[in-house]
Parts: sequence; C-alpha cells; structure tokens
Amino acid sequence: MSTNKIESPPAVADGQLDVVLRPVRSGIAFEDTVERLLQLVHLGIVAPGQSLPAERDLALRLTVSRDTVRDAIRVLTDAGYLTSRRGRYGGTFVTEAPAGAQKHAPPVAGEIDDVLGLRDILEVGAAHAAASRPLSAADRDQLTTRLGESSAAPHDQYRRLDSRLHLTIGELAGFPSLVPLLADNRMLVNLLLDAIPLLDRNLVHSNSQHEAIVLAILQGDANAAADAMREHLEGTAALLHGFLA
Repeated sequence: MSTNKIESPPAVADGQLDVVLRPVRSGIAFEDTVERLLQLVHLGIVAPGQSLPAERDLALRLTVSRDTVRDAIRVLTDAGYLTSRRGRYGGTFVTEAPAGAQKHAPPVAGEIDDVLGLRDILEVGAAHAAASRPLSAADRDQLTTRLGESSAAPHDQYRRLDSRLHLTIGELAGFPSLVPLLADNRMLVNLLLDAIPLLDRNLVHSNSQHEAIVLAILQGDANAAADAMREHLEGTAALLHGFLA
C-alpha cells in the first residue's frame, strides 16, 4: 500500500497578488487575463508548485467571467505553464518546469535603453519613496524576508526572488498606481536578463547592493536608498549593454 501523502500546497504571498491581478480591459479580456496569469508565473508571485487563487477569486479581481478565467487557464495548461490537480488539495498549480513554455524574444537593441531608462525612473523613485514614509512592523518584516530569500536563492530561483524583492520595494513606496508599472517593466527587464548568463561574482555584488538598499529604507534614509538603488541598476545595465547591445 502506498504511503505517499497529499500535502497542502505552499502559500502564495497574497500581498503581491494585487500587483498583477487588477481589472482587465473589456475589449481584450481574454488576452489580458492570459497576460496577467503569465505575469504571476514570470514574476514569481506564484512560484512553481504553488496554486493560483481560486477561479472565483481570479474572476473578481480581474473583473471577468469565470468562463474567461477557465479559458485562459486551459490555454496555459496546454502550453505547459499550469497543471490541474483534483482532491482535497486540488487546484491549478504552476508547473516546476513548463515543458511547453516558450520564452519571448528579448527586446531588440534599440529598445534596451527605453526599458532600462524607465526602470531607473521607477525603481530609484520607489526606493526613495519607500524610505521616506513610516513603515509598519509587518512592512519591515516583509522587506527583510524578501531580502533574505533573494540572498539565499539558488541560481534557478534567483530571477524570481530578485523580482519579488524589487516589487516589494515598489509596494512599500505607498503609491498603488506605481506597482503595476513596475511589474510591467520588470517583465521586460527579466526578458533581457534571461538572455545573459548568471555570473556568480555579479550575484554576490548584487546581493550586497540589495542589503544597502534595504538598510537605507529601514533607516528612513531616502537619499541613500535612491543612491544605492541607482548604483545597483547601473551595474545591471552595464552587463546588459555589454552582452546585448
């Protein structure tokens, strides 16, 4: 007799769901729904092995019908991004390795400066704003947790957990309309990053820069937070230009 036990799925970071799960455009509801679900996967908000929110919750958040949600899930299941499981702990789960998933081509050379220039404006401003406002104990715990996760991340998880740290800083800036812009820009940044190798020395440096950014935010030093973020982004931009431009 099998001794395998079905365990409950790991929890999703609910606080970041609102980053992506915002109302879609009525004229292209299906396409926008597919894009939003892919962002949950690519940005690491729902990690491999975790389940998506229930169909009803997705429909409410996205302001679409449950049929639209089902159709989007079906497409992404067929493409290898998602898998369904029945039973007590059933649901729709992000696959560990999307066999049918196709990576989008990164932006062409002429678009790199646009992507990185917007990133600089958004993320330097976010770091400055996050350090300028009082943070609750829960905010501070979340930020330090995200820092710890990214610092300890293995290579195959680094992009995902790095993205979550940067999005958390955006959330803590206190401007809800900023976060979707950050998420959209981060999708493009990740396409660029996926086109270059992970370099161990750069990861060590990046983690050190993350620590400086987070420390400045926790200390309420807005100028130091902005400077540390700018230096961090400049290092990443240099690598991307070197490999891709």
